[in-house]
Formats: sequence, C-alpha cells, structure tokens
Amino acid sequence: MDEKILVLIPCYNEEENIVDTVEHFKATCPGVDFLVINDCSTDNSAALLQQHGYPFLNLPVNLGIGGGVQCGYLYAAHRGYDVAVQMDGDGQHDPAYLEAIVRPVLNGECDMCIGSRFIKKEGFQTSFMRRVGIRFLSGLIRLLCGKRVLDVTSGFRATNARMTAYFARHYATDYPEPEAILAACLAGFTVGEAPVVMRERQGGVSSISSFKSAYYMIKVSLALIIDRFSITKARGGKG
Repeated sequence: MDEKILVLIPCYNEEENIVDTVEHFKATCPGVDFLVINDCSTDNSAALLQQHGYPFLNLPVNLGIGGGVQCGYLYAAHRGYDVAVQMDGDGQHDPAYLEAIVRPVLNGECDMCIGSRFIKKEGFQTSFMRRVGIRFLSGLIRLLCGKRVLDVTSGFRATNARMTAYFARHYATDYPEPEAILAACLAGFTVGEAPVVMRERQGGVSSISSFKSAYYMIKVSLALIIDRFSITKARGGKG
C-alpha cells in the first residue's frame, strides 16, 4: 500500500504485552508507521518503549482509552495520514488483518471499517456474557441510528482522513468504541465491518473486569441514548 497509514497503539500498563505486540506488528507490516500512546502507565511500559526506540507519545496525565486514542487521531490529522488504524496494545489484534480493514477505507467503501470477530466467528469470541452485552449494544445502536454493526466494542478499526479529523475533535473519553460508531453514523459518515480473527489477551489484565461489566453496560447504554438525543437537539430536532 502506497498511501500514508499510521497505526495507533494505546498502551496503559502493558509491560507484559507491548514489546511482543509491536515486534509482531513490525514483522508483519514492515514499513507501516506506528505510534504507541502511553497513557501515563504506572508499570514499566514507558521504559520499555524508550529502551526499544519505539515512536511513542508519553501522556503527562492519564486520559483513559478515549483520550489517549484521540491524541493519536490529532497526531494523524496534523501529519496528514490517509488512514489511521487503532490496534490494541494487549496482543488481541492480529496485524495480519491490517489490510482487511484498511482496504475498504482506501477503496471508498466506508469512512470507518471495524475489524469484526463475529462475521465469520473464527478465533477468540470473548466470553458468553460479553457476547450477550455486545449483542445488546449492537441492537441499541441499530435502534438509535439504524446502522447494524456486529462487533461494536472492537478496538481494531481504520478511519479515512475525514473520519480521523472528526475524531480528533469529537471522541468519547471512557470506553469510546460503541459511542464512536453512533457518533460517526449520526454525523453522516459510513461505517463498515470486515472479518478478522482475534486472539485472547496475551498478558496483563483487561480494563473491563467481570465485576465492572454490568456497570459498563449501564454506563455505555445511557451514554449512547444521551448522545442520540443531544445530537438531535443540536440539529434542531431533526434526525
């Protein structure tokens, strides 16, 4: 691919994963630019990034996944990248599928393409309860904007320059993946999916524990509903 592509890798306390994740990416996608966003990690992540000479942003305060990724979108927009790709730092996203989510964006088929584990249902499918929650959020997003997206919590996604510029200005701060889909659709952007195979987290602890899952579902559901009516109000009741 001749276009300018930047892969954004958010990192918070990923000392067990980040080096293997980056090295696997570099071996699989040689020549593709990447940027690690270290979100004020309290472990050895920053030292490892510096030790290996990886390009990274070292945020002075913890912004959460949304704020960290938005910093990456700002960087990509200012540097004029054609496509920005979000890829988690925990080893779940396989860079072998980078072209699968980038190509529909470059071909103009969609403004954002999400890597979905639920199209072909291969590889790691996450836990049963999380799948139930994802299906619920998928149905809620479809109800709120009319767009059906299967893997609404997937953090493996590619955006074109227009979508990147939009996210650089407007992005949810906590667990933004579902909200970003709704915001993109309501703003008139097109969202698509491409089948990918994901792996289990290679080490460390997920930011969404089993204990927090119910809280997460309630919080995200309310945020989606509030977002929908806030945007409708801003448009003068249309939409």
